[in-house]
Amino acid sequence: MNVLAVGCHPDDLEIGCGGTIAKYARDGHKVFMCAVANGNKGHKVIQPEELAAIRKKEAENAAKVLGADFISLDVGDLLVNSNNEDTVDKMIDVIRYTKPDVIITHNPEDYMRDHMETSKLVFNASFAASVKHRATKHEVLDAIPPIMYMDVVAGMNFVPTEYVDISDVIEQKLEAVACHESQIVWLKEHDGIDFIDFVKICSKYRGIQCGVAFAEGFRPCISWPRMAAKRLLPE
Repeated sequence: MNVLAVGCHPDDLEIGCGGTIAKYARDGHKVFMCAVANGNKGHKVIQPEELAAIRKKEAENAAKVLGADFISLDVGDLLVNSNNEDTVDKMIDVIRYTKPDVIITHNPEDYMRDHMETSKLVFNASFAASVKHRATKHEVLDAIPPIMYMDVVAGMNFVPTEYVDISDVIEQKLEAVACHESQIVWLKEHDGIDFIDFVKICSKYRGIQCGVAFAEGFRPCISWPRMAAKRLLPE
């Protein structure tokens, strides 16, 4: 399969579905990780232009750890807008380029606007990618791909209906999260948050729910014609 994971900021995918991405890649599937925003406002000291460059490199390193290819739409933080037609066209082109059999992205209800707008963007663009007269650089898709919504930070108000056992790749997931040093170090030094431990605890909690050591939770986008009569997530 071709798998497209679309997160808002660099590090969102590693947190929400990094273990699942690692398992897809390990099982021989082609995986693409796309960040819509460039993360340029995610620090109190480093200036936006410098930070965007740093976070792109961190995201590329994390994608290598997980066995995926990285793509950036380079939208500024707090500026993600699912109604911006230029951004929609960029997302359509990413979807047409990657030809996904499944897309993983943010839950429609999340803790901040950029994440929710990314979810809307993916939903709308994945439909438009199948419309011949919406012209972009790459060729139209034959079918509208199914979408799986990944967990939200700390699991707030998210009830998974499907789980992926990531017990055998938990260290790979945490290594990918750790690639985002600009975020990890800052949170530790200035806010007292051990974010690596935070992510591990959340994965352990989802594991408790489904009877394994560590897991990631998902729920499908229930919308015709996006349903599939087969399991789309790795075993």
